[in-house]
Amino acid sequence: MTDRPILNVWRAEHQYGPRKVLRGIDLALRPGEIYALLGPNGAGKSTLVGAICGRLKLSGGEIAINGGDPFTTASARASLGLVPQEIALYGHLTVRENLETFGRLAGVKGKALREAVQRSLLLTRTVDREHMPVRSLSGGYKRRVNIGAAIMHRPALLILDEPTVGVDQDAREALDTVIRNLRDTGVSVLIVTHDLEQAGGLADRVGFIREGRKIMEGSPRALIEQAFGDEMEIMVHLTLEPDSAGEILMAGEGLERIGRTSVWSKLDPGGYATAGRLDKRLRKAGLDPREIRVRQPSLQNLFALVADWSRTA
Repeated sequence: MTDRPILNVWRAEHQYGPRKVLRGIDLALRPGEIYALLGPNGAGKSTLVGAICGRLKLSGGEIAINGGDPFTTASARASLGLVPQEIALYGHLTVRENLETFGRLAGVKGKALREAVQRSLLLTRTVDREHMPVRSLSGGYKRRVNIGAAIMHRPALLILDEPTVGVDQDAREALDTVIRNLRDTGVSVLIVTHDLEQAGGLADRVGFIREGRKIMEGSPRALIEQAFGDEMEIMVHLTLEPDSAGEILMAGEGLERIGRTSVWSKLDPGGYATAGRLDKRLRKAGLDPREIRVRQPSLQNLFALVADWSRTA
């Protein structure tokens, strides 16, 4: 297997009228690599994926898939498979019938089609559902069949747009296994996602883009260590909702509420020692921590840090 990139993006620029959406993005994916593209809404992810798929011509820069421009070269477009966020299957057809249909649309015929169907069923772990109508499947199985339809022509590059939307934890883990199976066959996988847990556990590399620029790229662990050093995340689960005085106390301890949950967190190099002292102070103040956890920072923390940069830039 060669290390030559399957996908190359050089200084990609694009604008809609006066509005610049991409501002000089570079990107490369090697064979058998999983890369997660991360960023807030409006960062330019969808425009970049549209250009990679050959659906729009860049205002500046170049894209090559297996050496060809996907906007002008049919063979380059044939080297990729796209799994959209919305399920794109025929609900009244069985899993096998869907795969056969999408295989024919991709130009796969005869014995090659039969082999491609079987390969897709095995790789996506849907053999046990092959004769069931797609409309009767769970969301997780539909996602897997959606992937199966996109790999019937054996693409070198697979693009997944928000693959875990609407699926539960078990289905997410099954999808991760499918994606790893594809990676192990040499397929390059580009995931566009807001599921930071999936990205952190699955991707070999991640790239953060903001306002059309790539601001950070690397392995999840390396980026987290670079950003946070020896800090640990301390998470406090409160049994009861704090009153206004309790909220002031939590803020005074450097804790911030996570969304609308009863969980508060902060980053601190003291780790378990800090957590122990914090538990005593909160209980003394009448707050009842149900649980205090200490863990390594995650991509969620890194994403929040990037968002803070965006607000203060």
